[in-house]
Amino acid sequence: MLKTPKSLRLQIGLFGRVNVGKSTFLNYVSSQEVSITSPYPGTTTDVVEKSMELLPVGPVVFLDTAGLDDVSALSKLRLKKTHKIFERSDIFVLLVEPGIWGEYEKRIKEESLARNIPLIVVINKIDVKKLDEAFVKQVNFHSQHIIICSSLDKNRRDEVIYQFKQYLIEACPADFVNPPAIIGDLVPAGGSAVLIVPIDLEAPKGRIILPQVQAIRDLLDNDAAALVVKEREYKSLLDNLKRPPDIVVCDSQVVMKMAADTPPAIKCTTFSVLFSRYKGNLTEAVKAVGAIDTLKPRDKVLIAEACSHHPIEDDIGRVKIPRWLRQYVGGDLKVDTYAGRDYPDNLKEYKLIIHCGGCMIGRREMLSRINRAKESGVPITNYGLCISFLHGVIERVLSPFPAALDILKRQKRT
Repeated sequence: MLKTPKSLRLQIGLFGRVNVGKSTFLNYVSSQEVSITSPYPGTTTDVVEKSMELLPVGPVVFLDTAGLDDVSALSKLRLKKTHKIFERSDIFVLLVEPGIWGEYEKRIKEESLARNIPLIVVINKIDVKKLDEAFVKQVNFHSQHIIICSSLDKNRRDEVIYQFKQYLIEACPADFVNPPAIIGDLVPAGGSAVLIVPIDLEAPKGRIILPQVQAIRDLLDNDAAALVVKEREYKSLLDNLKRPPDIVVCDSQVVMKMAADTPPAIKCTTFSVLFSRYKGNLTEAVKAVGAIDTLKPRDKVLIAEACSHHPIEDDIGRVKIPRWLRQYVGGDLKVDTYAGRDYPDNLKEYKLIIHCGGCMIGRREMLSRINRAKESGVPITNYGLCISFLHGVIERVLSPFPAALDILKRQKRT
């Protein structure tokens, strides 16, 4: 679990006013000096991330933010990063001082309600400020999960952490405790899947990328077999199998070869399409892919990539997809690329958003991005669906998903 990627960890956002003790509480829970603490306001100037194992909850990452009432010279930049954590967090932890509940605390409560995110309130600093019962009742109106403590009281540390863990378990999103399947539900127990894994310049040396690793593990967890092969050896492997696989999955960049080499009776798709379902909303992405047909020269398109790898000369998001789109549209397009956790504030200027599979961000953050696009009236689809659409094999890659395929066919008829 120590090597669990951040995207697979429970994301816990720590919020509160300047100098309320967010960093001290993080150090208290982790038993480490993770964040710098001091009596001076604004010590935490950027989001501090701490990954750890919080058993029995499991792998988590704490997101320690700048104070909500920061008025320093760089406050706007700091608060902008803090607000991005609203979209990323699975659970909000709001730290307050005894007797203080005002507009900043109300803002966090409103964000938790709007996003349907559980809220845990920590009333901190009870060693320096008197706490009365009326304030506890006031806070209890906003959250049923209240912790009363001093983050400097080492004698009560075990008791506080136990209570904190219990609240995390109670508040954990269902998809964290029981995550949705990636591919295991598409293959019967005892069945098999062929995974076509290209080894190109973007493949990490000595490793295969995260979605491929997760697909293999998901198949094993569901009592199915995974056969891993490169695209050049795929046809030979298929010819030598006594029994055809239940499904074939490939990297989107080799989808045309995979579709050509795979008999019509065998279902097939791409890793990116699998992750469109696993991290986001496959139905919405399928509805949006048809927007490619409405693009005209000079339209603006957003390419959103959740990882921030160093791009190669023929990068899929920065080079290939824009090139294929321009060829399909028959003219130039204005294509903006955002990588990592950067995501534009104004989405309305775009005609289409094409997002990667999202393996490097959590499901809540991916769904938040999809929701923001929907609120802006901009269709948002997925790398794998876009590439398959442009290459004329989209019905093929949707063969494992009858409901999504039916939506696509109905759209074509209208």
